[in-house]
Amino acid sequence: MPWLMAFLATATELVGAFLLAVGFATRWISIPLMVTMLVAMFTAHWHNGWLAIATGSGIFATERTIEAVERLDRAKGLLREHGNYSWLTENGGFVVLNNGIEFAATYFIMLLALFFLGGGRYVSADYWIARKFRG
Repeated sequence: MPWLMAFLATATELVGAFLLAVGFATRWISIPLMVTMLVAMFTAHWHNGWLAIATGSGIFATERTIEAVERLDRAKGLLREHGNYSWLTENGGFVVLNNGIEFAATYFIMLLALFFLGGGRYVSADYWIARKFRG
């Protein structure tokens, strides 16, 4: 039932983003969001390696990312020759996404920190609700 899984993941991410933004039930919503990140890491990103953005060098570079950089260089050449490259890159450069686990792992670690630390003081709904019921 892939439609159910897609619905649950979407609902978790949408509701979770809102709850995290206001700081309500921060620790509770971190759990299903961490599960979502783990599922994404192992089912969609794992086979692409670590890098989310392809680079041609470094300890995480693979044959796949090196080939992506070669393709990016060719694409930049085409854009320089046939397009307005300076306008296209005036606010940033072009990259080739590798779709690795880097971003999902980073989000997982941030959610893990929120699970243990909570939403924080003064700006989270959790803090103000707990303060009201404490006294």
